[in-house]
Amino acid sequence: MNLAERDAAVIWHPYTNHFIYPLALPIVKAEGVYLYDDKGRKIIDAISSWWVNIHGHSHPYIAEKVHEQLLNLEHVIFAGFTHLPAIELAERLLKILPGGHSKIFYSDNGSTAVEVALKMALQYWYNKNEPRKKIIAFSNSYHGDTFGVMSLGSRGAFSKPFEELLFDVIHIPVPTKENKKEILLTFNRIIAENKHEIAAFVFEPLVLGAGGMVIYDAEELNELILLCKENGIVTIADEVMTGFGRLGKMFATNYLKSEVDIICLSKGITGGTMALGVTSCKEFLYQEFKINDRYKTFFHGHSFTANPIACAASLASLDLFEQNNVFEKIKMIEQNHQQFVIDISNYANVLNPRSIGTIAAFEIAGKGKDSYFNEIRDKAYFYFLKKGILLRPMGNTIYILPPYCITEAELKFIYSTIIDFLTTDV
Repeated sequence: MNLAERDAAVIWHPYTNHFIYPLALPIVKAEGVYLYDDKGRKIIDAISSWWVNIHGHSHPYIAEKVHEQLLNLEHVIFAGFTHLPAIELAERLLKILPGGHSKIFYSDNGSTAVEVALKMALQYWYNKNEPRKKIIAFSNSYHGDTFGVMSLGSRGAFSKPFEELLFDVIHIPVPTKENKKEILLTFNRIIAENKHEIAAFVFEPLVLGAGGMVIYDAEELNELILLCKENGIVTIADEVMTGFGRLGKMFATNYLKSEVDIICLSKGITGGTMALGVTSCKEFLYQEFKINDRYKTFFHGHSFTANPIACAASLASLDLFEQNNVFEKIKMIEQNHQQFVIDISNYANVLNPRSIGTIAAFEIAGKGKDSYFNEIRDKAYFYFLKKGILLRPMGNTIYILPPYCITEAELKFIYSTIIDFLTTDV
């Protein structure tokens, strides 16, 4: 059997119906912006392999630092023990994170980073003997697939089998220029009706990723955060996708005037090398757990918490930001995306072309409703793959989110291929 057949015999892939998609594409090598399949064909990774890769695949500097760490310390229990990579990474993150955070809590991935934040906020109120149990989040948001954060996300096909087991969340629409006043009134009303019951407001800052790359302004988000501060509500920014330069600044929360209490990081934190989650918080939260009461300990952890190899990869990634003029590359991508959005804005089958930082997105109009299950998805996915580009549309939403090492010529090839697709019978 070939690799795809061997895979099909033993592996169950994420987000995959194996009746509809029986075979996976084997990748045997990756370098820079390219993936190489088992037939030697190279494919541009235009979505950074689910938004994780930022410096390019198999980066030699990150590989070197990971190798060095493997020869020194591969892992150690993180309860009662510590190690230099975890300490150095926490120190460096706290220096660059906005909002005057004081502590870093390590976990394993994006879902767990947000799960930790949610539990921190809820137990913070429990420890204060002022239990608050209600959470506010955006409609159509996505924060992960573990049960707590699945409750935060919008209800739909992904969560339908578990709906009766999820806790209630107060969902509000994403604020826009058009509905800004209405959302502020709604937010105020929710707070007034649930006085001293709302524990936290959780949000993806400026972009709802899996919700369809929905972009909104910092100004409107600022006003919601200010209302939270006025009412003692903990604010949680899910920067799992937006962190580490994706939106043009190091963090999306750098665009905010208001400080956020908790920030969740993952995906690009290791440069896309391996899994790591981080939840940072302000000192006032930490102090409610640092008390002489064992029952108020934060009882959360993972076997591979603060894995030294993952921390070493993250430190190497931060080094590259300092050494390689990464933000100049980000600016190049941003400017090219802006022009691409202008170029496709007059196409009859293009709806809502938009960009922010290294993200460009639009909907294909006229082929069914806007939905993750829009059938244009498969046609587009396989069209681009045949042309040597990995784009993974979310239904009829096409988006580009490349590693920062991509060249202008490679970007233009992606753009021209998308335009070719738009001018076919779609």
